[in-house]
Amino acid sequence: MTVKPATERAEQARAARKAVPRSAHAAWVASSDRVDPVGILTDQDASRLQWLVPVRHARMAESAFAFYRGGAAIMAADLAGTPSMGVDVQLCGDAHLANFGSFASAERRQVFDVNDFDETLPGPWEWDVKRLAASMVVAARDNGFDGSAAREAARATMRAYQGAMGRFAKTPALQVWYAQLSLERLSESSPRKSDRKAFDKAVVKARGKNSQRALGKHTETVDGERRIRSQPPLLIPLRQLAEHVDRDKLRGAVQANFTDYVESLPMDRRHVLGRFSIVDLALKVVGVGSVGTRCWVVLLRGRDHGEPLFLQIKEASASVLEAHLPPSQFEHPGQRVVNGRRLMQASSDLFLGWSGTMDGSHFYWRQFHDMKGSADVAAMDADRLLHYGEVCGWTLAHAHARSGDALAIAAYLGSGNAFSRALTEFAVAYADQNQADYEAFKQAIADGRIEAHEA
Repeated sequence: MTVKPATERAEQARAARKAVPRSAHAAWVASSDRVDPVGILTDQDASRLQWLVPVRHARMAESAFAFYRGGAAIMAADLAGTPSMGVDVQLCGDAHLANFGSFASAERRQVFDVNDFDETLPGPWEWDVKRLAASMVVAARDNGFDGSAAREAARATMRAYQGAMGRFAKTPALQVWYAQLSLERLSESSPRKSDRKAFDKAVVKARGKNSQRALGKHTETVDGERRIRSQPPLLIPLRQLAEHVDRDKLRGAVQANFTDYVESLPMDRRHVLGRFSIVDLALKVVGVGSVGTRCWVVLLRGRDHGEPLFLQIKEASASVLEAHLPPSQFEHPGQRVVNGRRLMQASSDLFLGWSGTMDGSHFYWRQFHDMKGSADVAAMDADRLLHYGEVCGWTLAHAHARSGDALAIAAYLGSGNAFSRALTEFAVAYADQNQADYEAFKQAIADGRIEAHEA
């Protein structure tokens, strides 16, 4: 593949401002033929476990931000009509601020990065940026902040993205690729001593999240063997799912799926997993937007020493972006998720892989809660939310710089305030749209059009 010289790419990117001015990104006006947002969500429900669909609705109804988290398909349809300057990256596809967090690298270091890739697909970099910016305003409003604080949170996030992209454009490719945001660095950047102390305490807690801890928290002894403990509605062991599934058939399907999954891993990882065998599995209810998709937690035991290993099997379907962008190059949706994650993340899960079908669904595998930590967005004051938005802005820029042309994006953005000002206006306007959609969603529940209740 021939790549144009840097100067030529930068000139073309700056010239793109004439066709697509940075101010053009400020606009959001719903089209007259905009698809009913509630209809988009109910269309998604058709492929989910039907007894969990009302749980999904109930969780999305909790707040405007919860609705936003579950509404990636709604925003994907809306973003399809917005301007783009013509440079694609590997998109997260659902880059709201709650889809960033900490986890263990393969070297057992705690790092911070984008951590949800169910919707990942190549596409215009602006789509991720707009979803992140709007999430800042929606979250700020949910926390009771005034309009100026919400605007400043979005603006700071966009400035952080812009500044980071400018620096990555000047950085050698290998240094961009190897860059990581460690939790030590994140703690040092906290503006208050009290925040640094609270952050360091949360880091220690997250570091303790591993398979050994999960063994004590999520298992019990049943007939002399360790089995996954029932914790409905979040975790339901196979032995309690008789009314919903054929247990013997499912156990066999998971074992076959495990064999396929192991084959997707590099040889060294296959070698390690060859020393483990499956002991038990349980249905896991996850997230907000993912509720109703098929997700399992699998307990494995070491062959010689009996050490535990918890893996998670998560259903992968077509990205919500594929209705509006070229389809994935990967026929297997799980392979799409895994490769998108590896491309965007500085360090991915040691046991990340994909597997074959199970009852017509595709899956990918990863470790369960391995040093995983997430920010409590609802507990943030305005200053903390702004700082967190800056961290997310840097992180998203890094993911885009790894997969796309940082030089071209940076040249288009420039160093002034035109882009951050435009994205702030978009974020406010789209937060208004999200609020209207949320009200329509709650009305649909009140009218009995859709059902909502916890399991």
